[in-house]
Amino acid sequence: MDKSKCLKKDVITFFLMMLSAFVYSIAITSFSNVGGLYPGGFSGISRIIVDVFSRFFNIHIPFGLLYFVLNLFPTILVFRYIGKRFTIFSVIQYVFVSIFTMILKPILVVDDPLLIAVFGGLLGGVGIGLALHNNASSGGTDFIAIYVSNRYNRSVWNYVMLANALILCIAGVLFGWEKALYSIIYQFVSTQVVERLHERYKMETLTIITKHPDEVSQKVLSGTRHGITEIKAEGVYSHKDTTMLYMVINTFQKRQVVKAVLSVDPAAFINIQTTTAVIGNYYQQPLD
Repeated sequence: MDKSKCLKKDVITFFLMMLSAFVYSIAITSFSNVGGLYPGGFSGISRIIVDVFSRFFNIHIPFGLLYFVLNLFPTILVFRYIGKRFTIFSVIQYVFVSIFTMILKPILVVDDPLLIAVFGGLLGGVGIGLALHNNASSGGTDFIAIYVSNRYNRSVWNYVMLANALILCIAGVLFGWEKALYSIIYQFVSTQVVERLHERYKMETLTIITKHPDEVSQKVLSGTRHGITEIKAEGVYSHKDTTMLYMVINTFQKRQVVKAVLSVDPAAFINIQTTTAVIGNYYQQPLD
């Protein structure tokens, strides 16, 4: 990719990180804070610490500042093991979250705690998912999840939700179980949205039946680095020779690969199946 395209991509990603931070900050200020909920992750830990110091010691700690400080250690971790570009844009995202949460005024959208939990979680998930979809993150436990996912090549967001549930249990012990239980709903909705939007570590198997295997393979391989297995086959009904191409791809590449196949052979038959795990040599596109 030439410098002008790289610059354009980076500028677009920068503004998307601002948008991600803004959406996530609204979820924090106008839903989580207004409803007295704890969103989980480093934002939830920050809320607990802020409330502990405020309630028991009468000391006010700015949420945004604490959230920024807590993110410093995992930032070093992902910078070393994940990549420079990913880390930079993740830092941009959580820095803007720190700023937005300090300057945005809370708005009472609804006063029903269940609606606050559901729609706050939805907004929070969209904010995080937008960052992840553009090869960045919102920091905190997202950093840890990305590190583990990148190392073991599998999605771990539901495990993150379990860890967040433990954090919320601490909030329940300290500040009451009603808010903690609503917070678990908030976190569950947020995690499910992120799980839907983040397709990097989800894999699918494509079985392609085509009469033009060489042309189809060449077209697909020009856009991906995943291997293709070619199997000679015969149509049972027609008794004509055909070819089956077998490959595993990441879910976010599905549209690209299907489009490439059909551009060469519009009559190709494509079967797509969810793949839970791959053992062996599988290329994972770098984040940077």
